[in-house]
Amino acid sequence: MKEEQPNNPLHGVTLEMILTKLVARYGWAELGERIPINCFINNPSVKSSLTFLRKTPWARQKVEDLYLDSFL
Repeated sequence: MKEEQPNNPLHGVTLEMILTKLVARYGWAELGERIPINCFINNPSVKSSLTFLRKTPWARQKVEDLYLDSFL
């Protein structure tokens, strides 16, 4: 499966996996400072954040970019 998208570092990584790793590394407070969106600042949870990120392409892109900068 890796051969289908060899240049895509996010291939096979779900949004939930990305968010969970970022929260484990930074915590909600720092994540809210790095990406100032409401779902990370006010009463954050993985479920509510995933709902927002799936509907908001610009926010999802910021989360994916932070993940790439932090782990790859």
